[in-house]
Amino acid sequence: QVQLVESGGGLVQAGGSLRLSCAASGRTFSSSAMGWFRQAPGKEREFVAAISHLGVNTDYADSVKGRFAVSRDNAKNTMYLQMSSLKAEDTAVYFCAARLGTAVATSREQYTYWGQGTQVTVSS
Repeated sequence: QVQLVESGGGLVQAGGSLRLSCAASGRTFSSSAMGWFRQAPGKEREFVAAISHLGVNTDYADSVKGRFAVSRDNAKNTMYLQMSSLKAEDTAVYFCAARLGTAVATSREQYTYWGQGTQVTVSS
């Protein structure tokens, strides 16, 4: 089992920045690829970013490329999402997820464990 807890969400003005954290416990963190997803009201949960188990490889949704950066610190069992140049359309609940594999993945079905989510609201 893996337990995931997100933090760092909040209210920010358009153009601002936020850093989300995802603290993991349970199964060996460093053997799991991780991902960030988000879900806006009335929309499906969508892929945002992913990182391989050792942090060598990353992948991003086109909508956040160049603005968001995913990273991880395996010594602290924590993954991060640095969000910059935020837009109103980035408003959503952000979820972190862990998968039973080491490679990056972009679909929800490839992830086994999920956090409870943290709200990010960007005011325009």
